[in-house]
Amino acid sequence: MILVYYLFVINIITFALFGIDKSKAKRNKWRIPESTLLLFVFLGGEIGGFLGMKVFHHKTKKNKFRITVPVMLVIELILIVFCLYQNYHLVVSEYSFTSDKVTEELDGYQIVHISDLHNQFFGIKQKRLLSKIKKSNPDMIVVTGDMVDRNHTNYGLTLDFFEGAVGIAPVYYIAGNHEQDLMNSSEYEDYISKVKQLGVNCIDGRAVDVDGFSLIGLPFGMYNEPESDKELKIALSHEPIFRGADITFAGHYHGGQIIIPGKGGLISPGFVFFPEYYGGMYEKDGKTLVVSRGLGNSLAPVRINNYPEVVVVRFKHK
Repeated sequence: MILVYYLFVINIITFALFGIDKSKAKRNKWRIPESTLLLFVFLGGEIGGFLGMKVFHHKTKKNKFRITVPVMLVIELILIVFCLYQNYHLVVSEYSFTSDKVTEELDGYQIVHISDLHNQFFGIKQKRLLSKIKKSNPDMIVVTGDMVDRNHTNYGLTLDFFEGAVGIAPVYYIAGNHEQDLMNSSEYEDYISKVKQLGVNCIDGRAVDVDGFSLIGLPFGMYNEPESDKELKIALSHEPIFRGADITFAGHYHGGQIIIPGKGGLISPGFVFFPEYYGGMYEKDGKTLVVSRGLGNSLAPVRINNYPEVVVVRFKHK
């Protein structure tokens, strides 16, 4: 959404500059330099520049504008379509988790994992996202934080998601670092109250017994590892760190923003290049870590080769 706001503003400004310059030309007053007009076109104001030329009949006879602006407009439209597809094309990533701790009763149990929505918009009432989840037929939905964004907070989009999700399967939610940064505000208190009223289970800092296994909610920055025993333990963690549970669900890294084939995700929110656990399923010392690439963006509104995803994990008895 940040990119959309930027393009809207820069094109309005560019359109206005063309209009102002035309007005000054008619009155033989000081003009806006052509280099400035072209600079705003190159900064993303191609649509505004093109419309300014047509509406005000300005710079239409100069080749540097008559050729450059339409060419840049075509390039911008191609880039916009590409970026929109990269940021809004939802995919479902499916994994299997096999363990002798998965009982016969849990064989075939499915958990949908959602993370890092960051107020992203997936249709009215988040219909596109919820449709993907519903088709996965989950027994449980786990949410590992950063559903809201501290920089451009919109609680309504997140509440729309939770309102639809609780009608599909039980929902368990922990906070990410963005929620933690908002916790002291009255708006956040009102938001989390509404989330709970919808029937969402907020399990930060506690464990609950569900369907024959222990589900542990570990808040952002908490590194305690659950004790191991014969019972299946599932941890929810915002940060992608092995927590000592049999399987840990995490997010936070947004898939590294740009996935480079053969190298992985480019950069983490903490500006670590090529983070080890950027997205997917990992195994270490008999434990499993499932990292969601997330759904939205925060500071960098860019995803390349890194589609927003719904993660589905099917449990199998060994």
